[in-house]
Amino acid sequence: MSRHVQITFDCHDPGALSTFWCAVLGYVHPGPPGVELAADADPLAAWDDFLARVGVPEEHRNSRSAIEDPEGAGPRLFFQRVPEDKVVKNRVHLDVRAAPGLQGAERMAALEAECDRLIALGAKRLRREEPAPPFGAGHIVMLDPEGNEFCLD
Repeated sequence: MSRHVQITFDCHDPGALSTFWCAVLGYVHPGPPGVELAADADPLAAWDDFLARVGVPEEHRNSRSAIEDPEGAGPRLFFQRVPEDKVVKNRVHLDVRAAPGLQGAERMAALEAECDRLIALGAKRLRREEPAPPFGAGHIVMLDPEGNEFCLD
C-alpha cells in the first residue's frame, strides 16, 4: 500500500515562506476549518481572524502554515516556526520541474526564465549546471528566501 507524504519546512516566518512556495508551485493556502472563503479572500488573513476567535495569542499565530495543490496531485507542504537558523546544506531538497519535455538550449532557456521569475519572488540563484548527456539534462540550483536549496529541473 502506498502512502501520502507531507513535506515539512522548519523556518522563521511560516506565512512568508509558504506564500513564496505558493507562487513557485501554483499551490494555495487552504482556509481555516469551517470557513468558506470568497474567491478573492486572503486565506492568511482568514486564518489570523480564525485564530484570534479561538483565542490563539497573536505571537503564536504565524507559527505554522500549509499549502496544498489545488488539483490534489502534489504533496501538502507544511511550514513550522523554529528558533534556530539553517546552518548546513539540506540533505533533502525539492526539484521543481520547470521544463518538462524540453531538451538542450530550449530547456535551459525555460529554466532561466523561471529562475528570473523566482528571483523576483525572493529566491537566490546559486549555480547553473549545464546539460551533460546522457544522464544530465541541466538544471539551476537555487535558494528559497530562508536559504533552503532547491533545483529548477
